[in-house]
Amino acid sequence: MINKIIEIFKNLDSKTIKIIKNGLKFCTIICTIAIAILLVYIFTNTSPIIYEIGIILFKTSLFFSIEFLICGIVVDSIKKQLIGKP
Repeated sequence: MINKIIEIFKNLDSKTIKIIKNGLKFCTIICTIAIAILLVYIFTNTSPIIYEIGIILFKTSLFFSIEFLICGIVVDSIKKQLIGKP
């Protein structure tokens, strides 16, 4: 199973890899901002809205990163006609 996943990543198109990498960089930036907001909340303990904003941004960055990975693999598979063969 793990060998199959590694094989899928090795066979990705270069454009797809570039899109996935840029998407993961974007998600890392959002995650870093969320962690900074949560650290501000921890050290200042001002209002719960700051905590909620930090948690929502953190969840969003995790969902986007998974979305970039899965959609990149699916689009590459569709492009190579691996999905949808009769």
